[in-house]
Amino acid sequence: MAHYKWIINHLTDTDLYKYNMGQVIHHRLPNERSNWKLTIRSTNVKTAYLKDEVDYQIDHLCELRHGDDELNFLSDLKYLSDDYIEWLQDLRLKRKTIQVARDGDVLGIWTDGAEEKTQWFETLVMPIVQELWMSTQEDADPEGLGMQNLKTAVGKYNKLIDEGKKFTLTDFGTRRRYSHDWQDVVIRFLIANCKAFVGTSNVYFAMKHGIKVFGTWAHQMPMLAQAISRLNPAEAQRFVFELWEKEFRGDQGIFLTDTFGLDAFLRDFDKLHALIASGLRHDSDDPFLWGQIIIEMYKQMAIDPLKKTGCWSDSLKDDDVVDIVNAFWDKIMVAIGQGTFLTNNVGGNPLNMVMKLWRANGIDVVKLSDTAGKCHCTNANQVNLIKQAFKYKPLSELRYLKDNPEAIRQYVAEHIAEHRKLRVWRG
Repeated sequence: MAHYKWIINHLTDTDLYKYNMGQVIHHRLPNERSNWKLTIRSTNVKTAYLKDEVDYQIDHLCELRHGDDELNFLSDLKYLSDDYIEWLQDLRLKRKTIQVARDGDVLGIWTDGAEEKTQWFETLVMPIVQELWMSTQEDADPEGLGMQNLKTAVGKYNKLIDEGKKFTLTDFGTRRRYSHDWQDVVIRFLIANCKAFVGTSNVYFAMKHGIKVFGTWAHQMPMLAQAISRLNPAEAQRFVFELWEKEFRGDQGIFLTDTFGLDAFLRDFDKLHALIASGLRHDSDDPFLWGQIIIEMYKQMAIDPLKKTGCWSDSLKDDDVVDIVNAFWDKIMVAIGQGTFLTNNVGGNPLNMVMKLWRANGIDVVKLSDTAGKCHCTNANQVNLIKQAFKYKPLSELRYLKDNPEAIRQYVAEHIAEHRKLRVWRG
């Protein structure tokens, strides 16, 4: 049987946050074990037929090593340590730690191994699955419809810049891209034509094109922290804040707010964290209410919001970007991380999928999200435990606050007042 061309040919063809999180895990959490699982969220699609080709592609993936040029590029990222770069030199993913199977009509993929190794599969395997799937979509037309959509989006973004509305655009499209080659085309076009474009989350393309690479941490960090034996689950988020700050000393400072919901985040994110972090990232539910709340938080902490970044990255279409920029460009530094609708807006039916940590050290771990019902965990008891630990209230239950400055002011003040309860001597 003829096989598809190799999809991943460089371990750096992945998102920067894997390196950042990998360094923290390598230095500070090297003994944690984990299980990751692919979840196909698209309904009424048959993906099991991809199994043999995915196996073939992963076989190749597990033969790859970092080249000298890649290690040199990573070494130039001053927040990555010399000893970690040396560890990366010997990194080779273990084939026996990842399994591929048919689950009826659906493709199943899961991992079992040391977290410092298995965490890499997420952003390397998802592009494999998506590209194989998209290669069978007869309606997909990157050169025609895809380029038309890209030009339309860039035209809208350039108009905002021409109007004096400052913001930045970063490519976040690796995991769900139409193909490796198409992501390359998109980045080349953005470099040449988009006035707001500043870089990519993809390490390989940043190296190839001489542009900036962006990324900090993802949901996996506070999910992993839930399963660390010495921690009360309610400490998981604060533990990650402090671990990150100790490791990077103020670098890589965009913090993700929605693992347990913004409501819980506001209780844990005190002024010291706010001063150290360069900004916050939105990834679920109402982007406008989220922006209003974090701007008010900074104001009540006597921090100028215009010196901090609000990064929006939740499945953004071009019109979503326009609306967010118009709403916030003069209130906070606006950063847009655009993914699927930048690198896979070509027609056809892109797979809606995630590959997430679902168990660590034998314990089911939970991502709650700011959208009620979007929880990532099938263990109802564990979900309830984490909800109670974080007094879970998703942003979707706080919509009565939207466009109500006084209600938002009071809400934020109540949460900031709770920071005093966390000022416990840890000496």
